[in-house]
Amino acid sequence: MGAGLDPSRYYACAARLSDGLITMAAAAAGSGQEQKRDGTQRKRRGPGPIATAYMVVYNVVMTAGWLVIAVGLIRAGLARGTYHGLYYSIEKPLKFFQTGALLEILHCAVGIVPSSVVLTGFQVMSRVFLTWAVTHSVKQVQSEDSVLLFVAAWTLTEIVRYSFYTFSLLNHLPYAIKWARYTLFIVLYPMGVTGELLTIYAALPHVRRTGLYSVTLPNKYNISFDYYTVLILVMISYIPLFPQLYFHMLRQRRKVLNTTEESKKSE
Repeated sequence: MGAGLDPSRYYACAARLSDGLITMAAAAAGSGQEQKRDGTQRKRRGPGPIATAYMVVYNVVMTAGWLVIAVGLIRAGLARGTYHGLYYSIEKPLKFFQTGALLEILHCAVGIVPSSVVLTGFQVMSRVFLTWAVTHSVKQVQSEDSVLLFVAAWTLTEIVRYSFYTFSLLNHLPYAIKWARYTLFIVLYPMGVTGELLTIYAALPHVRRTGLYSVTLPNKYNISFDYYTVLILVMISYIPLFPQLYFHMLRQRRKVLNTTEESKKSE
């Protein structure tokens, strides 16, 4: 048999190995913490200068677009002497700029804007749906007063909202715009929802009579689709969703405006 291993040397080697492993683990943990801090700092810094410049341009263009719609409504109303049928005077810019809001979903998806993709997608798609799948597709509802109701609510809301985003990105947000952003929705949100629901309701008889976008059996694809039922389901979806969004905004209003008032008092 060979010579035995010296126990003192064995324990010394084990101790050095243990110290080395502890040092490596500490270094790895420190590196992980530094990466986490760096990631947090990058997250807090927000989008880079190019993304910020793009977002400023986007919000300025959208603000200008909704201002064009507002001016178009006012001019058409004064020229006609009535508010009936004003939709036709702003139909094209409304379709263009409301559809342009689809980019907001992309902004959330790529991380330029730290908002929920799902929530933003629902809010944007619901308006795009109403613009194209209801008001554009069912010509008979375009003269309804309910259309003007939601168009007016959207217009005021979007002018304030995009102005708010623009000034926030420039770090020069006037209190008046912040107040309007978190106050006018109290009236404009129910006003817009009422107009949307009444417009969809007005479209139902025409959709049922014409079978718009519906597919009936038998057909070669062996599928059926009832657009009339879809519109009813859309109307029903407002029942759980509207209160959640509305009370969320009320909570945000208390949080933002109370913080602003406390900052003013501390100054």
